[in-house]
Formats: sequence, structure tokens, C-alpha cells
Amino acid sequence: MQLASSRVRADDLFEAQEAFHSRGWTDGLPVVPPTDAAVAACLDWAMLAPDHLIGIEPVRARAITAEKAAVNSVMAGCLPPHFPVVVTALTALLQPEFGLHGPTASTGGCAVLLIVNGPIRRELAMDGTFSVLGSADRSRAVIARAVRLVLANVLDVKPGGIDRSTLGHPGKLGYCIAEDEEATGWISLGDQRLGTALAEQGHVSSVTAVASMAPRQVMNEWTTDPAELCETLAAEIRANQLNYSIWPGNYVVVLPPQLRTHFDAAGWTKDDIANCVYERARVRRGDWAAVGKGAVVKDRAERTYPALESPEDLLIVAAGGPAGGFAAVIPPWLGTRSHAATVAVGACVDCEIN
Repeated sequence: MQLASSRVRADDLFEAQEAFHSRGWTDGLPVVPPTDAAVAACLDWAMLAPDHLIGIEPVRARAITAEKAAVNSVMAGCLPPHFPVVVTALTALLQPEFGLHGPTASTGGCAVLLIVNGPIRRELAMDGTFSVLGSADRSRAVIARAVRLVLANVLDVKPGGIDRSTLGHPGKLGYCIAEDEEATGWISLGDQRLGTALAEQGHVSSVTAVASMAPRQVMNEWTTDPAELCETLAAEIRANQLNYSIWPGNYVVVLPPQLRTHFDAAGWTKDDIANCVYERARVRRGDWAAVGKGAVVKDRAERTYPALESPEDLLIVAAGGPAGGFAAVIPPWLGTRSHAATVAVGACVDCEIN
């Protein structure tokens, strides 16, 4: 396999690390040297030619080829079976609805949250249970890091360069979760978003990309009433509307098993939860006065702002450890400036049918 990338020669692993760090090609952590053999193995596994075009970032017309994605995937610690998920994640980021340039260049400091669904979770031993938003298993860690390195090294999304984040958050190092599909009877997020036609085929894996802020953990161990649990979630969303952004967007809610049992006992589905939160997660413009933003209220105090344009905008993920009445609300970056994008693993996006 003929690769086009330039080479860096190093006598040993330590020299290789310094060479990559000195060139600004890392995220501050050690990398795996991307040898020809390792890069070719990733491309072979995904059955992609080195010059295969994954997509073009539309604002600055930067192309992402399979070879460049494979180089950065190896650097992140990926093995060949991880590479198709990296390609799928990058494809999702390049969908028009995601609007990649905004989330990656904004001062708001969001990160790309990846949500993985389908059989590939099991094939790659992705864990959707304990510390699902914390320390990751190998697959989730390296896939998320690979996407981040591609953004940095191919699209120049680096702090102080394209990335103008004032604060950022730890998800910028890697932000990937897998839904715990085996522990719930709910439809998976991937199947929800891919639609009936693909979902009915079965065995479809997918990646959903969301421009997301840091997770906000909530707790309610004092009720089994699903409406009250939804109010706890909605209250956290309202707090985000007041303290960060009032505009609607794709909020993600991560529900661990202890809270899911209460919804299950009441016969509630993901749709029921989304409908309830949609009705409750909204604020009045006048509420801004209570958080030090009275200057923007003016004569519109009674205007109401919903956190979601529709119930379908709430992305509910069944994941987390078995004990504790906890959940997580993950706010969007800046409302409708970026929409979540879901792509099936192995799907051909924008292919022409002859």
C-alpha cells in the first residue's frame, strides 16, 4: 500500500515522542508512532484506499482522507477494528446539520460527544456501565482521542488557533459513551435516529455526534414517580438555560439503571420521558433577572423559551452503573447552530447509485 504522508525518523520510542510533541502533533499525552504497517492495517480493516475522501470541512475546504484519519487513529492508540468507528464519527461531524466549524472554533468551548450504538459496542468491548462519563475503556478512549487528533492535525483545531475556547472542558481530550442496550428494553438511540427502515434490518451499529458542553450530574432518590424524575431533569436543563444559553438544542440525558427501573415500572418509554421533559424544560425571559442578567430582560419578561424545539431533540441514553439515583444532563453548545448527526457504521454517505 502506497502512503502519501511524509515520514519522521526516530531512533527509539522516546525520540519519537519528542519529535511529535515538538511539532505540536499531540494532545499533550504520549502517542503511538504511526508506522506504515500500523496505518496500512487500519486502512485494510476498513477496506479503504489511502486517498479515500471521508469528507471536506466546508468553511475552510480542508479535506480529511482515510490515510490522514488512520495516521491519527494509530497515534491515539487505535487498533484496526477501532478504525471504522473513527471513520463513522468523522463522517457524522461532516454532515451539514452538525456544522463542524462553529462548535470547533467557538469561544464557548464545547467538545464532540460520541454516542455508540449497535453490535460494534460488544465487538470492541465498550462499557456502558460504571463511570460511563469518567475513565473510559480502551475502545471508547482511543476512538474519542482519534477524532480529537484528526481535528487538531488535519483541520488545525488547536487551542489558540482555530479553537478559540475561553475555558473548554475535559471532554476535549475524549468524549465517548456507549449505550447499555442489553440492560434495557428501550429502543436504542441509534435505532431511534436512523429510522425504521435501517433499524428493522437489525445488527446496525451507529455513531451519533453531538456538540456538547460538560455533563451536569443530578440526583433524585426520594421518589419513584416518573413525572417527578422528569422535573429533576427539566430543572437542571432550565438552570443551563439561565446560566449558559437560553436557546433550544439537542440536550442529552444519561439514565442509569436505578432511575430506569422507576420509568419501567410505570410503563414509560423514551418517548414518554422526552414529551414530559419537553413540556417542563422552558424558562421565561424575566427569569434571567434572578441570575444577574436583568439588563437583557427589557420589555420581554413574559416571553417563554423552550429548551427543546421538539421532544425528538432530547437524546436519551440508557447507561451508567447499577446503583444510585443519579442521572446526567449534557447541554448543547449553542442551540440550533449545531444539530446532532447520526451515521451507521459502514454506511456510504452521499453515494451515487448507478
